[in-house]
Amino acid sequence: MTSNQSDSPVIPFTSMRQLAGPLLAIVVGIFMVILDSTAVNVAIPALVKDFNSSLSAVQWTITGYALAQAAVIPLAGWVTDRFGAKRIFIVSLILFTIGSVLCAMATTAVQLITFRVLQGLGGGMVTPIAFAMTYQLSPPEKAGSIMGLMGLPILLAPALGPIVAGYLVDYVKWEWIFLINVPIGLVGVGLCMALLPKLPKKAFASLDLLGILLGPLAFAGLSYGLSEGSTSWTSDKTIIGLAVGTLALILFVIVELTRKKEPLLELRVFRSPLFTKGIIVQWVLQFVMFGIIFTVPYFMQMLMGMSAFHAGMWTLPQALMAGLFMPIGGRLYDKIGARPLVLIGLTIVAVGAYLISRIDPTDSAWTFLIPRAMLGMGMGLSFLALNTHLIQSAPANLVSRVTSLTSAAQQVVTSFAVAGLTTLIVSRTTHHAAEGEQVMPEATTHAFHDAYLALVGLAIFGLLLAVTLKRPQASSVKSPAHAPEMG
Repeated sequence: MTSNQSDSPVIPFTSMRQLAGPLLAIVVGIFMVILDSTAVNVAIPALVKDFNSSLSAVQWTITGYALAQAAVIPLAGWVTDRFGAKRIFIVSLILFTIGSVLCAMATTAVQLITFRVLQGLGGGMVTPIAFAMTYQLSPPEKAGSIMGLMGLPILLAPALGPIVAGYLVDYVKWEWIFLINVPIGLVGVGLCMALLPKLPKKAFASLDLLGILLGPLAFAGLSYGLSEGSTSWTSDKTIIGLAVGTLALILFVIVELTRKKEPLLELRVFRSPLFTKGIIVQWVLQFVMFGIIFTVPYFMQMLMGMSAFHAGMWTLPQALMAGLFMPIGGRLYDKIGARPLVLIGLTIVAVGAYLISRIDPTDSAWTFLIPRAMLGMGMGLSFLALNTHLIQSAPANLVSRVTSLTSAAQQVVTSFAVAGLTTLIVSRTTHHAAEGEQVMPEATTHAFHDAYLALVGLAIFGLLLAVTLKRPQASSVKSPAHAPEMG
């Protein structure tokens, strides 16, 4: 991007009519990527069967995707400054689309995991770049309402993902979960090339190469060690994975704290106690929410005999309630702050998770309605409030770096939730079977109940920590809150 147009200052559009075309191009791209973030969940039983593999192995199709996204999210700012936002957005969509084609062609679990990593590398930058471009192009007086419109695909795509994927798994083939991205990706790339204006490149700092190497190595090593723990906590693979991950994490923290210019992730924000408490509570909420999103479809299909489409439909109550209560939480935050909203939200989440732990395979699917709606309600009330709390709790000079940190951390927590809960379910199934229960359905059912109760305990821990949250002074630097991925 060397034209004069790309080097000139970007003038925000002055009307919604002018912004409609670029916004459409951005929404198509972001919708496709977020749709795929939850679509694979309902396909897990089919993948286990088709690849003649295990849950422990196939869950890496989700874990690998999340870790790949976590690895590239912090790079979004640097590469857009270096090469231009429009160019990187288009390249990211192309890479995601190519990854989707390769996923559909996979014949083994290892191949699918590899290609899902490629997908994640492409899709990871799409959301942060999309929000940055939208914010940059919007008229200042309409930025808030336009950014709110961008939240619609973030709410709708994860809800539709399991439904669309469930239909494709049951009535077509699981490969079409990925092939459906091809026409959407091509349309998205075409719209971006035709409708997105060229945005100026900015001065860029040197690249944090050590951070790029150590960060993904740390998170991947810890996730691998956790997943191998489902087989044996004393096995060489488990010990090596946890040891490598822990060592890399320690080195990563040291490198990021001692790097004077443009670290990959700005860890100095953790010096703020308000920020640290807030982000730990956010991690708890993210772990619990994605833990439910990951485990419930598997429970419904394997133990209740539901089809993938039927199981996918039960994501709707959670997503719709989250979408209904998120604007309410956002409005109330300005009046009462984060603590009351988080306390109420986490209480509702804990009760909802507990109710799910009481559901047996012989119960009606309708028993999931109220608890899943409660989970969505709790998330809607608290998540946006937590995001705003984190931005206002950070030192003013670091506010602009908070969203990349929280976005990457959310993907890492997602990967830990999948790996950790898979390990817990497999190990508890073995434990209950050793006590004389049949593996299916008794031991497996009790293992899922144990996992849900662990999520309840985690939610209670988050609730106790949330009691200590204090309302920060609003930061003098305005920054659009990063919208969370929903399910």
